[in-house]
Amino acid sequence: MKIYLSILCFTLLLITTTHAQHVNLGIKGGLNLYSIHSDNNSETELKPGFNLGLLGHIHIKNKFALQPEIVFSSQGYKYKLITGDHEKVSLNYINIPVLFQYMFNNGFRIQAGPQLGILVGARSKNNNNSIKTKDNFKNMDIGIAAGVSYVHPPSGFGVDARYNLGITNINKYGNVNSFNRGLQLGIFYLINHRN
Repeated sequence: MKIYLSILCFTLLLITTTHAQHVNLGIKGGLNLYSIHSDNNSETELKPGFNLGLLGHIHIKNKFALQPEIVFSSQGYKYKLITGDHEKVSLNYINIPVLFQYMFNNGFRIQAGPQLGILVGARSKNNNNSIKTKDNFKNMDIGIAAGVSYVHPPSGFGVDARYNLGITNINKYGNVNSFNRGLQLGIFYLINHRN
């Protein structure tokens, strides 16, 4: 399933790029506010992090575009132990969203699309104790990203807000299913931007 989704996204990217009006490359970065949702109703708290990466903005038609990205994303969650202390779980992903965008004439855009996440590191920290926990989590995460953005047409600078909804269980072991949930706020710059 994951392989098929990756192949589908790559194929769509190739097809739309060959029919594109023009392509812009850019850089982006910003703030993450992530937690997880588990089906055992355990409560977790938001963990702040950051995202940093590259994007391509591909104009397909006058109002429509495709925006693939490759982004390092610092995610995870916090939860309260019985002792009252907090444990922080850091999950670092390379995320590859492919967003379909509708572009308004004033620079605003609405966007949504699939996202593939590749886990590159995980660590659990409680007080001064820190252990690697990557083996407890699956290597891949599939999600859906949706949000809005605005680009200032003359400069190519913009702002972005999106919500990422994980749809695959990230736990490798046990009977509890957990899913990534996160809000991303950021800025970006499109090099040689054209409307």
